Amino acid sequence: MSTVSTAAHAPDELLLGFTHALRAAGVGVTHDRGASFLAATALVGLGDVAAVRAAGRSTLCAGPDDLARFDQVFAAWFDPRGELPRSRPAPAGAPAPALLPESDAGAGGEGGDDEEVVRAMASDVEVLRHRDVAALSPGEKARLADMFASLAVRAPLRRTSRHERWRRGDVDAARTVRASLRRMGEPAEIAWRRRSVRPRRVVLLVDVSGSMSGYADALLRLAHRLTHALPGSRVETFTLGTRLTHLTRPLRLRDADRALVAAGEAVPDWSGGTRLGESLGAFLDRWGRRGAARGAVVVVFSDGWERGDPALLAEQVARLQRVAHRVVWVNPHRGKAGYEPVQQGVLAVLPHVDDFVAGHSLATYAELCEVIARA
Repeated sequence: MSTVSTAAHAPDELLLGFTHALRAAGVGVTHDRGASFLAATALVGLGDVAAVRAAGRSTLCAGPDDLARFDQVFAAWFDPRGELPRSRPAPAGAPAPALLPESDAGAGGEGGDDEEVVRAMASDVEVLRHRDVAALSPGEKARLADMFASLAVRAPLRRTSRHERWRRGDVDAARTVRASLRRMGEPAEIAWRRRSVRPRRVVLLVDVSGSMSGYADALLRLAHRLTHALPGSRVETFTLGTRLTHLTRPLRLRDADRALVAAGEAVPDWSGGTRLGESLGAFLDRWGRRGAARGAVVVVFSDGWERGDPALLAEQVARLQRVAHRVVWVNPHRGKAGYEPVQQGVLAVLPHVDDFVAGHSLATYAELCEVIARA
């Protein structure tokens, strides 16, 4: 059974230092929550690390956003093999440190090693956000997978033919007249209206050919995040390779890992060749006429390496632009130093896309979410 390491540290000091580290990492640890954590840990004992972790998650975390931060800080704080410094033991006879009130969190007081550790962790997270996902180790990819939940996602909106009441805009003549009639013809307050808005459909086309294999996992995690963050936008996801595969249903599974496993089982052409022109033509023939792309924000994730005829690819992207509201092309090499769009596929599609953006890191995915929201 795993145990929490308390070597060279009093148990209370170790636990209190952990609450300080959590607070500095952005978790709202109050005095009451810290006291509840100490009481719960006293009941379960330090002999079972899983029980201590469960006690901390149930007493120190106020919502889903806190859980990921808690797990990262817990793993770094209590792992005896780690190289992170712990709280220094207090001198003999000194009183035990008290939890800071919530208003003191981040006030810039003396934090010693705890603050240095958290600052180092925050710096590592920021560096990871800008790393190329294809160059990450398996451990870094696992950490990055938990960070997709931090992406701020907003739905693109479209105006409808219907109107809704509003505090300004156009005069609602019918409602104004009815209000006047209710007052026996006396002047009534002018009513206003505006065009109502609805979320716009988003279509994601993900290239899963061999040249994109290093990015496929991250791109499908991004598609999963968009699918669950924009339920009203009816996000549709397809993969492009040697054939077209519809992945919307597997990605609707709530758990991201299960969704990716289901998606992997549904795609028959992972890391194969690239026939972007034929795949886009199949999408437009089957789904374009049915309205999936009509008026939608269509996002194509591909590096542009085309084994087929570039002229066919240009023709299909031009068709796509005519039916879609906006076409966004995401190239993982776009944001890298020294990149030049010299691939025949990229040169063929550039005249027919509205946005040509980078897509190699979590930071570029955050920028992409803004491009989609403003479409």
